[in-house]
Amino acid sequence: MNESAILHYPESKYCFALAPKTVCLRLRISREDAPEEVKVVYGGKYSFALQRKTALMIRKYEDRLFAYYTATLQLEDSRLVYVFSLKDNGREYFFSEDGLSEQYDFQLSYYNCFQYAYVNCADVMQPVKWIDSACFYQIFVDRFCVGNRQKDLSYVNMQWGGAPTPQSFAGGDLQGVTEKLDYLKDLGINVLYLTPIFKSVSNHKYDISDYYSIDQAFGGNQAFRTLVKEAHSRNVKIVLDAVFNHCSENLLQFQDFLKNGKNSPYYDWFIFSKEDPTEYECFAACKYMPKFNTSNEAVQKFLLDVAVYWIREFEIDGWRLDVSDEVSHDFWRAFRKRVKEEKADCVLIGENWHDANCYLNGDQFDGIMNYAFTKACLDFYAYEKFSPKQMSDKLNEILMRNTDTVNSMMLNLLDSHDTDRFFTRVNGNVNKLMSALALNFFFVGAPCVYYGTEIAMEGGYDPDNRRCMDWKKAEETPPVKLLIKKLANLKSGGEFFGEISVSEESELLILRREKYVLVINQSGKARQYVAKKAVCSNEYSEQILLDGGFILHEKN
Repeated sequence: MNESAILHYPESKYCFALAPKTVCLRLRISREDAPEEVKVVYGGKYSFALQRKTALMIRKYEDRLFAYYTATLQLEDSRLVYVFSLKDNGREYFFSEDGLSEQYDFQLSYYNCFQYAYVNCADVMQPVKWIDSACFYQIFVDRFCVGNRQKDLSYVNMQWGGAPTPQSFAGGDLQGVTEKLDYLKDLGINVLYLTPIFKSVSNHKYDISDYYSIDQAFGGNQAFRTLVKEAHSRNVKIVLDAVFNHCSENLLQFQDFLKNGKNSPYYDWFIFSKEDPTEYECFAACKYMPKFNTSNEAVQKFLLDVAVYWIREFEIDGWRLDVSDEVSHDFWRAFRKRVKEEKADCVLIGENWHDANCYLNGDQFDGIMNYAFTKACLDFYAYEKFSPKQMSDKLNEILMRNTDTVNSMMLNLLDSHDTDRFFTRVNGNVNKLMSALALNFFFVGAPCVYYGTEIAMEGGYDPDNRRCMDWKKAEETPPVKLLIKKLANLKSGGEFFGEISVSEESELLILRREKYVLVINQSGKARQYVAKKAVCSNEYSEQILLDGGFILHEKN
C-alpha cells in the first residue's frame, strides 16, 4: 500500500461529531489501492486497552488521486479513541498517529492512537435546519423590477432592458420585489438573497455610507419592512448582503478621518500604511471603498450591532458575507457568536471563492458560496475540459473539502452578479443549462438561482451580467422555468435527501441519493440507460439518453 497517501486527522473534516455521541470518520488512501477490508477499531478513552469494538468502513468517495472510506460511530462514551485496520493481500496493517505498521500494541495505545478526547456539545456544529429544503434566488435589486413609479426617478439613466454600464441605474426597488413574491413562490423559491440594499451612491451598493438605512432609491426602511413581512407570510426567507470588509468613503466615520487625519477618533477604524499615514487600504483598487480594521474592538462592536439590528428589528433570516476571506478570523468568530445568540437559525454564508475549510469548523460560517462547484460545472458543460469521469472525481473532491454538516449548508450556484451568465458561457445551449440546473438542485447543499436564469437570460462579465429582468418573457412558460419549478418543488418538499454518491458509469455521470438518481449524459453520443420511472428528463426517449440530456428518476 502507498503509505504516503494515507491520511487522517482527529477533530477535522476527517473526524467530526454530528451529536455528542455520534462521530463520523474518514480515512483517505491512494485511489490505486484496493484493500480487501478497512475497519476502525475504537473504544472509550480509558478502556481501549481492554475493551474494543470494530466498525466496517465503506469506500464512499473517489477523486482523481484518492479514495475515502467512511464510517459513522454511535458511541456509549463521549470520549473516543481509535486506530484503523486495513487488510491488503491477506495481511493486516494498522494506521495510527505513528503511521502504518504491521503490528499495534493496544496496551500502549494511549501514546499513539487517534482520539477525540471529549465531544463537547458546544463544539458540535449545528446545521441550520431550513437549509435542507432551501431554494435560493439571488436578486440584483436595481435590475429586477420597478414597483414604485411615483418615486423620484431622476436618478434613473438607462431604459429598462438597455445595455447596463457600471454607472447605470434602472430603477428597480424593494416594492418591485414585493410585487413579484407570488411569482417567485410559484417558481418554487423560498429564500431571497438580495445584493446590498443599504444607503449608497452606486447601483450595486457595495459601498455603504449608512448601515442603518435602506437606500431611498429602493424605498427606504419601510419598504424593506413590508417586503420581509410579505415574504414571511408566504414562508419565504430573506438573506441580506453584509459588506463588512469595507465601506463607502462617505461613511460618517471615514469622513471624520478625512477631516481630522490622525486626530480623528476613527483613525484606527481603517488600515493605513506605516510609511504614509494618509495612505489607506481599500477593497481591490477602489479608493472610494476604504477597508475596515476589523481587529479594532470599536469596529467590531459597530458591525456586530448592525448585524443584530437587522435580525432583531426586521427579522431577517441570514447574512451573505461579502469578501469574507479578507476579514479577520477574530471578527468572524465574534460575529457568529453574537448572531447565533440572537437567532440560532440565522444562516451565515461566506463569499469565499476557494477552499475555505479554515472558516468552516463551526466557529465562523455555516457554508460558503460554492464557486468550486460553479467552476466544475463550467469545466464540464461550457469548456468541455472534464469528461464524466473527471467531473465525478472533481465533485467528490469538493465534497471531501468539508464535513457533511458543512456540505449540507453550501450555497451551490451556476452564476452570480460577479460572473458571466452560465447560459452565455454554454453559448446559449438550453440543454446544457437545464442539465446543469438539475445537477445544481440535486447536489448536496442549497441551490441558488440568479435572477433571470428561468428565462435563460444572457450576459457577459460585469456589468453585462446585471441586465434588467424581462418580465414579458417571465410571464411565459419557457422550458427552463418549468424545470426550475419542478426541481424546486422536489427540493423544498424534502425529496432530495440523504447522503450522495457520485460516479461515472459507461460515460454517464450518475449521482445517487436516498430516493432519486440523477443521470447526466455529456459524453458526445447517445447512451443506453434504463429508468423505470422518470420524474424529470430532458431529451430522453425510452432507453436512450441523448447527448446533452439528463434523467432524474426514482430509485428502482
